[in-house]
Amino acid sequence: MSARSERSVIPGFNLSLGFTLTYLGLIVVIPLSAAFLKTAGMSWSAFVDAVASPRVLASYRLSFGASFLAALVNCVFGLVVAWVLVRYSFPGRKIVDALVDLPFALPTAVAGIALAAIYSKNGWVGQWVEPYGIKLAFSQIGVFIALTFIGLPFVVRTLQPVIEELEPELEEASYTLGASRWQTIRRVILPDLFPPLLTGFAMAFARALGEYGSVVFISGNMPMRTEITPLLIITKLEQYDYRGATAIAVVMLVVSFILLLFINLLQRWSRRHHRI
Repeated sequence: MSARSERSVIPGFNLSLGFTLTYLGLIVVIPLSAAFLKTAGMSWSAFVDAVASPRVLASYRLSFGASFLAALVNCVFGLVVAWVLVRYSFPGRKIVDALVDLPFALPTAVAGIALAAIYSKNGWVGQWVEPYGIKLAFSQIGVFIALTFIGLPFVVRTLQPVIEELEPELEEASYTLGASRWQTIRRVILPDLFPPLLTGFAMAFARALGEYGSVVFISGNMPMRTEITPLLIITKLEQYDYRGATAIAVVMLVVSFILLLFINLLQRWSRRHHRI
């Protein structure tokens, strides 16, 4: 039996692992551990008071509620956008495809200013609904709009590779066998798209929870009404309430970790489902 040694362009395992652990420790683990260590100095009653006051609970309801609704809406329209970009050819298709990534590249503060200008009562869109008593900017609706804006690419980019691998022949066979359009969608298309759609939803939801820049300009930042949790953390830091800020940050970190774990499990399930 002849032994063959394979050479790699990257360093050996021990050296690579050392660099990886050092980098993650300096960039991720140590900063996040500092938040937990800062909170560990609080008593349990002080921690509960910091993370469960009426103002903080109101920010949770807005952040989690608006993020959930925005991710849900993006699931519907993100699926439509991804389907159109993959299945149809039309003039300007590459431009539309590039526009999907705009929330990734655009600074969040610029996005917030643009959204506030468009949806304010004197904006291009806001001026048409203001006479009916509908206030888009500087309201909870504005928060929802901003979170929908930044979450759309996650759903579209998660679905596109899967839609590209779907065989149109299966849909044609379904029509040939007498299935209706809805039956074809429900029994042929959605079973393959549901796992990545769920992953895209979770990613958009997790991204929206931590959004700050695009929301702070369009929300109005009114306590108990339009104040999101990341903004409340910044407010407490400006008031030198470092323990209160880190306590809320720890809650958001735990939620984010659970969401990331859920996303990883969804991706594993999606790959296993796709192989089957």
